[in-house]
Amino acid sequence: MPLPFDLIYTDYHGLQQMKQHMGLSFRKYRCRIRVIDTFGTEPAYNHEEYATLHGYRTNWGYWNLNPKQFMTMFPHTPDNSFMGFVSEELNETEKQLIKGGKAGNMAVVYGKEASIWKGKEKSLGILSKYMEIHGTVYYESQRPPEVPAFVKNHGLLPQPEFQQLLRKAKLFIGFGFPYEGPAPLEAIANGCVFLQSRFSPPHSSLNHEFFRGKPTSREVFSQHPYAENFIGKPHVWTVDYNNSDEFEAAIKAIMRTQVDPYLPYEYTCEGMLERIHAYIQHQDFCAAPGPVPAGARAPQSPFVLAPNATHLEWAGNSSSAPGAWPPAHSLRAWLAAAGRACTDLCLDHGLVCEPSFFPILNSQDAFRKLQVPCDSTESEMNHLYPAFAQPGRECFLQKEPLLFSCAGSSTKYRRLCPCRDFRKGQVALCQDCL
Repeated sequence: MPLPFDLIYTDYHGLQQMKQHMGLSFRKYRCRIRVIDTFGTEPAYNHEEYATLHGYRTNWGYWNLNPKQFMTMFPHTPDNSFMGFVSEELNETEKQLIKGGKAGNMAVVYGKEASIWKGKEKSLGILSKYMEIHGTVYYESQRPPEVPAFVKNHGLLPQPEFQQLLRKAKLFIGFGFPYEGPAPLEAIANGCVFLQSRFSPPHSSLNHEFFRGKPTSREVFSQHPYAENFIGKPHVWTVDYNNSDEFEAAIKAIMRTQVDPYLPYEYTCEGMLERIHAYIQHQDFCAAPGPVPAGARAPQSPFVLAPNATHLEWAGNSSSAPGAWPPAHSLRAWLAAAGRACTDLCLDHGLVCEPSFFPILNSQDAFRKLQVPCDSTESEMNHLYPAFAQPGRECFLQKEPLLFSCAGSSTKYRRLCPCRDFRKGQVALCQDCL
């Protein structure tokens, strides 16, 4: 029977249930599935055989989907699609009302669980010299002992009352957990400054229980990397809480800082609809990708060395493949330094990694045009390929399309990385993607 719908939005649990109950038809319709996935699924964890052989097997992942079928809350994993969510947007009148009603010395602590406050006495002590501190920590009868007596604890608040608290507050402060939630965006949209801790070393599945078993090797350098990287000062301050001087200096600077309520376009209702509309119009995972050419006899590639000889760009006289999305003329490609992931390299250039461009780059010609001296070229399954191995001057091409990955690095390889531009306030879409 033809399906009466085109797409199925679900999560990992729904995926498991569908596989159990649909039998063989699951295979046929899996290309129509979109998986809501908070923390992201990197290609190395998604490819069942590769994950099993190379130690990337976790309780999640290994579904052999196109990595773009996984949809994340924040744009932290360009191998996946950034779906996001909608945060409440204020009109001009509401913004003015909020600015007029702010208490200049009021701070609200992010997090409903008492455990978040444990061991934070020093920071809270410094903060209390300058601000009145409010908490929203859940308790049944007795006040949680972790919350100091000088903190005004409101208990667990319904969303409208929490919004009212944020509208009065000057500062919304995070103590390292929860990671990447919606509340900091709501606070910034309600005119608060968000202060968070910098993690050194960064948190990841290697050193932190929370990330262990999640299908990602991503390193998290602060409680809310999106707020740090895409919003930043004056709305977001990221400091080392272990350095009391730095922490106190940030509090003093925030006291002197005036900010307007701000919500990035991609988290407005219109911004989310624009992005989802573009995905529905352009993403098609039911057209089977052909096998990746071995590269030895690949046709002449449609890009040229940039005038400054540092990277490749789309040749002006090459026509972009009709219907290709994102359009290939937004491609810029660099050879990353050893030990550097494509995700980071592209951000260094003010761009984002675009995995759909990997097949265009997966050729000997790309290495040749970047003047990389390949003594030999092999085609293998590895989530870091295409790449160049310096000792031995070996070039490696990707054999498995599902393993093209923006994430991942190794000191052994210099990765060939495809980057693209993006629209201001809409990082999921390139300048010409609409």
